[in-house]
Amino acid sequence: MITSIDIIFILILSITLDLAFGDPSNRFHPVSWFGKIVKYFIPKLKITKKENQYEEKIRGVVFTISFIVISALLVQVFLIYLKNIDFFMFFILSIYLLYSTIAIKNMDKHVDNIINSLRRNDIDNARLKLSFIVGRDTQKLDEQHILSAAIESIADSTVDGIISPLFYFSFFGPTGAFVFRIINTLDSMIGYRNNYFVNIGWMAAKADTFANYIPARITSLLMIISSIIARADWKNSIKILIRDRNCSISVNSGYPMSAMAGALKIRLEKIDHYVLGNPEEILSIQKCILAIKIMKITTILFCLLISIPTILLLGFLKWWCIVFAF
Repeated sequence: MITSIDIIFILILSITLDLAFGDPSNRFHPVSWFGKIVKYFIPKLKITKKENQYEEKIRGVVFTISFIVISALLVQVFLIYLKNIDFFMFFILSIYLLYSTIAIKNMDKHVDNIINSLRRNDIDNARLKLSFIVGRDTQKLDEQHILSAAIESIADSTVDGIISPLFYFSFFGPTGAFVFRIINTLDSMIGYRNNYFVNIGWMAAKADTFANYIPARITSLLMIISSIIARADWKNSIKILIRDRNCSISVNSGYPMSAMAGALKIRLEKIDHYVLGNPEEILSIQKCILAIKIMKITTILFCLLISIPTILLLGFLKWWCIVFAF
């Protein structure tokens, strides 16, 4: 029988693994395997005739929903099978699945590479390193906009790279975290608004928005508390969150980014798209380092204040016995 203590141990060990080693390589990354399947199907979802755009959207909806449901069933059935024949292997696979869905060290590493390049005054390399974590064109960005983009990415990735998978793990175990990552991967691969993907990726984008909706708002609130611990400006974080949370195009991204901008007393800007916060202090490497600190404190607070209590409460209600079929 699976208990709350088992789930909590999986949580702690998975985060420890991520902090120690970062993401597994693509060769051993289960999400990467599923991503290759998505890549195979992308051309097959397209319809060249303009009059069949509605059918193209239907294909995208059916594919996205089917892929999510089948992925969830495959992972959950296999976990239950393992639990029944070898609990140790079930435990190891559960840890590995959750570990593969969170990205604390990877974000830290990417930002550290950007910072090191800026410290060497190698702005071209800083632009290149930044391009690994943002979707915008980085070729013409100056140092201030490089730092802005890095901090925006830290704030946004705190949601979809950490808090969201932990949120769904807290309710549905490793399968919950893994399915969230599948949704996030679908969005990152086909959830674009350009002519090629606008129809086939419509459902993937909507699913990702829905999945991140609650975690994004929880994250922004925890960032305010984290700002107190990190000795940032928590009052300004509240002020900017309330004022600028809806300034971003994304329904969700504006929450953590505006909370972060307020805490750091800086302005975050994506040129021709949005401006968050006030330029009370200049963007600097130290602000970037403080953003990473807030990200890590937010993760700890989420585990202590939300994840672990939720796991314990659901255990009291015998939920984990249901999830793992007794």
